[in-house]
Amino acid sequence: MVELFPPDDIERMLCVVAHPDDMEYGASAAVAEWTARGVEVAYLLLTAGEAGIRDMYPAEVGPLRAQEQRKACEIVGVENLTILDLPDGMLEPSIEVRSRIAGEIRRFRPQAVMCTSWELEVPWGLNHADHRAAGLATVDAIRDADNPWIFSHQLSEGLTAWSTRWLLVTGTEPTHAIELSRESVEKGVASLEAHEVYLRALPGHIPPREIVEGAAASGAAALRETRSAVDDGATPTLEYALGVRAIAMG
Repeated sequence: MVELFPPDDIERMLCVVAHPDDMEYGASAAVAEWTARGVEVAYLLLTAGEAGIRDMYPAEVGPLRAQEQRKACEIVGVENLTILDLPDGMLEPSIEVRSRIAGEIRRFRPQAVMCTSWELEVPWGLNHADHRAAGLATVDAIRDADNPWIFSHQLSEGLTAWSTRWLLVTGTEPTHAIELSRESVEKGVASLEAHEVYLRALPGHIPPREIVEGAAASGAAALRETRSAVDDGATPTLEYALGVRAIAMG
């Protein structure tokens, strides 16, 4: 059963992912939807994705991918982008990574945090090691940020403990769906297309429109199925939605 996730009590959302482009495989359409409604969204990228193009040197790739990510953020209304210097391809859910995520949570004070799935297997195959590490570290960092005795040195720097209400996980079996307008889906497609050089280096990559529209159509279908069962067979018109696993954190 997939329920509609209402953004009514969300003023700020922090998206934590491993690489440039991770938000653009469907989730950025939801970001476009939320920023259009006045929600402030920030991105925290744990790496610059410098190891992502095998025929180019990391020192060249990192700045290039950061530039493409900035363009993708502009398309969906994200002004707050932070890219850390952690090593691409070798992320671990370590104390250091948890500390840096917790610090950003305490600084930005989001009601919701979005991350990628930490499961080994995801609907499209085996999950990337960095995605798994980023997801696990984010789960722990949300709890760390709410505990004044964890990473307490951050509190002496002017931050305060912060309790995040919701964790939204992408790339997993959804419990909820975020309804999307056609305009938001179009922005989501354009944001993935902004990673032009990166996508060109991936042979046989599925066209961005097919990926984003497919993800949005799948989320809508799951929500329609639930509504149909509840409404005794009535199926309301719903074209696009992003499926997420929504976990109440505090």
